Amino acid sequence: MEKRIAVILAYEPDESMTETVRKAYESGFLVVAVDDGSGSEYAHIFDSVKEFAHVLSYPQNHGKGYALKTAFKYILENFSGDFIIVTMDCDGQHRVSDAQRVCAESESKGGELVIGSRKQSADSPLRSRFGNSVTRMVFKIVTGCGVYDTQSGLRSFGSSMLERIAQIEGERYEFEMNVLMELGRAGEPIHEIPIETIYIDNNSGSHFNPIKDSAIIYKEILKFSASSFTGFLVDYAMYSLLVALLGTNFVVVANILARVVSSTVNFTINKKLVFRSDEKLVKSAVKYFTLAACILICNTALLYLLTNVLKMGVFIAKILVEICLFIISWIVQRRVVFRKKAREKA
Repeated sequence: MEKRIAVILAYEPDESMTETVRKAYESGFLVVAVDDGSGSEYAHIFDSVKEFAHVLSYPQNHGKGYALKTAFKYILENFSGDFIIVTMDCDGQHRVSDAQRVCAESESKGGELVIGSRKQSADSPLRSRFGNSVTRMVFKIVTGCGVYDTQSGLRSFGSSMLERIAQIEGERYEFEMNVLMELGRAGEPIHEIPIETIYIDNNSGSHFNPIKDSAIIYKEILKFSASSFTGFLVDYAMYSLLVALLGTNFVVVANILARVVSSTVNFTINKKLVFRSDEKLVKSAVKYFTLAACILICNTALLYLLTNVLKMGVFIAKILVEICLFIISWIVQRRVVFRKKAREKA
């Protein structure tokens, strides 16, 4: 068995944290506990766990992602050799026995990411069921990777992944989603094993805000949508201008020229701002414009069908065609064009 390190995060914890940390320590974990700016009135709780854990603290609350990165930085600087990390909550919602199981599974998978997956039921809190269902669906569409419990904080992975994960963007709840998206886009394995589903006091102690934090989680998706909408505006403006100048007999020509301009704009925004791809420009461009050519062929064929066969208005037809092809373009760009490569194992 490899050395195991439990990272336990806490913001304004109750007395149950002491029991959680003690059990983890007695089960053989080296424990790193993080006080995410809980304040002086909670100092006695963190003092009570210092005999079982390395306690890291700072005065102001920064969020879950920041707390995790604080622990990861400490581990990188103070631990050597191979080890397995597990992240878990402080309030007893994650059993130490389940933490041991996800660690064992990660060890058996060579340090790959393993998630403790909670099965939702009618007895689960509504916001937990709703949040998981929506996030699961969007995550599958965006990455092509199926993860049942995207919001589980019980996760385990090997030391070989630590530095990479610590560099992923995100300061609050979006960090955990960004980790999944980073690995999912790269085609790296994400494993799940079932764990006991525990919600203490109907999960009332959770600091997850389903509206505020969901908006943060989907920020990258919104950036992609904004980029696509910008490309659409450029495309539609050029299309309308060219139709006005050349006449309705040149709809196909106007559509091709407009798409060339808008594709260039969209590629630049997606590479530099949305996906921040470090792949060579030429390679990304070849994949992107191959996709753009395929989309253009479909776009033009559908536009011709609607305007010349079905006699639909040229401007309404353009909007309908763009809506039909938007999701296809989105998925292919995420999974193929700007997909990040899986890193080779040492």
